[in-house]
Amino acid sequence: MIATFVSPRNDCCFCQTSHRAVAAHYLDGNYDLVESIRADYRNAPVSSRLNALLTIATKVQESGKSVRQEDIARARCDGATDLEIHDTVLIAAAFCMFNRYVDGLATFTPTDPKLHDEMGAGMAKQGYTAGGPAPVPAT
Repeated sequence: MIATFVSPRNDCCFCQTSHRAVAAHYLDGNYDLVESIRADYRNAPVSSRLNALLTIATKVQESGKSVRQEDIARARCDGATDLEIHDTVLIAAAFCMFNRYVDGLATFTPTDPKLHDEMGAGMAKQGYTAGGPAPVPAT
């Protein structure tokens, strides 16, 4: 979800569409929930833990220095572990780089949503490396 959330903020077409599909397939094909999170995560029907982690991701995307101790404390208070906080920061920061890398190479982005949906289904089922187990998404 973090990659799905950060990539549109960086205007990376390929990453936002492909990871949107992965997130939707982790959620049993619920594209509506993914879109509600991307459009307005603060009011999306998600746990307070995920909401707090998305707040951290938003701030990392703006600047790592935007994350405040209060943001970390809120995430912990809402049930996020230190590992989840770490991974949120890592994924948000990495996707800022990945988005720029993909766009900087002028990567071809398919325009057919069905292709992204198929790719997302495969990644949700097999993980990001072929044959590996799919990671469990944070809720």
